[in-house]
Amino acid sequence: MHRRIFHSLAVAVVFFTVVWFAPDRVEGGSKEAYHFSKTQKLIGSVQRHVLGQNETLLDVARAYDLGFNEIQDLYPAWDPWLPPSGATMSIPSQWILPGTLQKGILINLAELRLYYFDFDSGTVMTFPVAIGDRKHPTPQGEFKIAAKIQNPTWTVPPSLRAKHKVWTVPAGPDNPLGEHWLGLDDSRYGIHGTDFPWSIGRLSTQGCVRLYPEDIRVLFDLVQVGTFVKIVYEPVKIAAQDGHVFFEIHRDVYGRIKHLPSYAMIRLYQEQVIDLVDFEKFNLSIQGLAGIPVNIGRPAVVSRNRGPLPEAEDQKTRYIAIDTPAPAWNIHRGDGLNASDAKGGKHK
Repeated sequence: MHRRIFHSLAVAVVFFTVVWFAPDRVEGGSKEAYHFSKTQKLIGSVQRHVLGQNETLLDVARAYDLGFNEIQDLYPAWDPWLPPSGATMSIPSQWILPGTLQKGILINLAELRLYYFDFDSGTVMTFPVAIGDRKHPTPQGEFKIAAKIQNPTWTVPPSLRAKHKVWTVPAGPDNPLGEHWLGLDDSRYGIHGTDFPWSIGRLSTQGCVRLYPEDIRVLFDLVQVGTFVKIVYEPVKIAAQDGHVFFEIHRDVYGRIKHLPSYAMIRLYQEQVIDLVDFEKFNLSIQGLAGIPVNIGRPAVVSRNRGPLPEAEDQKTRYIAIDTPAPAWNIHRGDGLNASDAKGGKHK
């Protein structure tokens, strides 16, 4: 209980993140696309939502095209089925890109999110996903789309045949693949829809990547056989942009990082921003594990090689100030989170 309260306080304090009003947004079809470049890796904007009567956090997640994990990580103390009616909540619809592609699909398992890049237009679209559970983790690697099938038949894996008492499930409302299947080459895995939307944002598959029905319809129309797919595992994302250093950290859902705070420090060195970081903000981000981009740069961001970085004069920004105090983990003393604290929770 004490740990949960402490975690909630850390999440509250860390949410001083900048709210960008998304000048990079592109309207198109039923799904938004965002402009990106080598110097612009922060996309989307934080929004506000007032909880209605009888509205659940799962309802909110789907309404804003988020996975359940994204809402739960930001509001860990709230009952997902009975959140406080009338409360104003922040919607974490802002992300740092985990990388870029010329064209194709990039899936980051650690954040349970898929990105579709169209280099010709310089835009990216993003979708929440469900991935394999810990016994059947989704594989990392590079693939290509080998098959596009509408209304697929599900061939039940041998491990599930005793449970379902069938070998195949035809197309229809009870098919767990949903209405669309994008098969990955040299594997038995694919990207597909679902008959159970509340599973999005969870470790809930046998290794496939699952999308909301409304999202797989959009993605299915965008990709072709031969589209490149890259699957990575990156819980720490960093972007130096417009005079700020943005930092986004997620839970180690597969338990692959020996010590997440140390790994985050290594990532700061790799991105060559270690000299620009305010470590009090960094420590609070580590403790909160809220999965949102946070500006951890010092107020006067100075680079030894480049001098002062330019301020974002033309960006409309708003800072959310929350006065709740919370102790900060001091990386210089070496005390802080245990490896077990950094691992993800249990998913069904």
